[in-house]
Amino acid sequence: MAVYTKINKKDISYINKKFEIDKIISFKGIKQGIENTNYLLKSKNKKFILTIFEKRVSQNEIPFFMKLMDQLNNSKINCPKPQKNKNGNYLVRIRKKSACIVSFLEGKDKKLLNLKNCHEIGKMIAGMHLSTKKINLSRKNSMGIKYLNPLLNSIKFKSKKFTNIEKFLKINFKDIKMKWPKKLPSGIIHGDLFIDNIFFKKDKLSGIIDFYFAANDYFMYEIAICVNALCFDKRASKFFLNKKKVKNLIKGYESVKKLSIREKKSLNILCRGAAIRYFLTRLFDYSNTPKSALIKIKDPREYYQKLVIHNNLKTYKDYLK
Repeated sequence: MAVYTKINKKDISYINKKFEIDKIISFKGIKQGIENTNYLLKSKNKKFILTIFEKRVSQNEIPFFMKLMDQLNNSKINCPKPQKNKNGNYLVRIRKKSACIVSFLEGKDKKLLNLKNCHEIGKMIAGMHLSTKKINLSRKNSMGIKYLNPLLNSIKFKSKKFTNIEKFLKINFKDIKMKWPKKLPSGIIHGDLFIDNIFFKKDKLSGIIDFYFAANDYFMYEIAICVNALCFDKRASKFFLNKKKVKNLIKGYESVKKLSIREKKSLNILCRGAAIRYFLTRLFDYSNTPKSALIKIKDPREYYQKLVIHNNLKTYKDYLK
């Protein structure tokens, strides 16, 4: 979430005309996140989120995200529910861009996860994966390992001090692509389960948000993304893998949906792939985000450290002990 596109009272008046929801009386930009513009909308008794789609989200793919969130709600997975406008559509045009309104999810993200939280998240992911297997929707993962080459080539390594980083990235990317597993169990994954996309209420998991990277991919790749995003601790400016968090995340997952031996053997290479994906997107955003955007840029160096740690691990057991 972020704010690239500024709106005003006239836009809110337009929303009130288009949607059969309680009259919106106030709005505020949400600074967290990277991809799209988001506002918190308030009526007298309810809250909603307005998302204006920017950057990497392809216009013809937006209906996939809307239908997915709608169907996940029907499967009792707690996530924002897209609101239909008076014409029965999910989308409207605001400031010449596609936009949607979704229900507000109660709770908030935690700054630090404990082991019980990780177990709960694992269970929730497995439940979501079982639900998506029954959902007849499909979208290729535009941020999957096969499609990262243009992103790597688009990053401007502006000075000589970045030469080693460029070399490190290219060597790792080539190796990861070559070793990427084939034919693992797959379906629709969330694809971006960071700590700020997971909400808790009174230390109990209340739901997940931000499905705009959801796509068909390996279920185990979702776990790899979560290992990177949720299972590292930071001391001073250094990151350390918390193997107890990994163990609890996977235990929670397997209490609902078992992992195959092939999936477990693939954890290291998938973790490396997830780390390089976020290293690349953060490097790109670091050098390409407009200064006028109300946004908090995430530090790419975090994922350099994480990729180095994964490069020094090999087996599934290395992540647990």
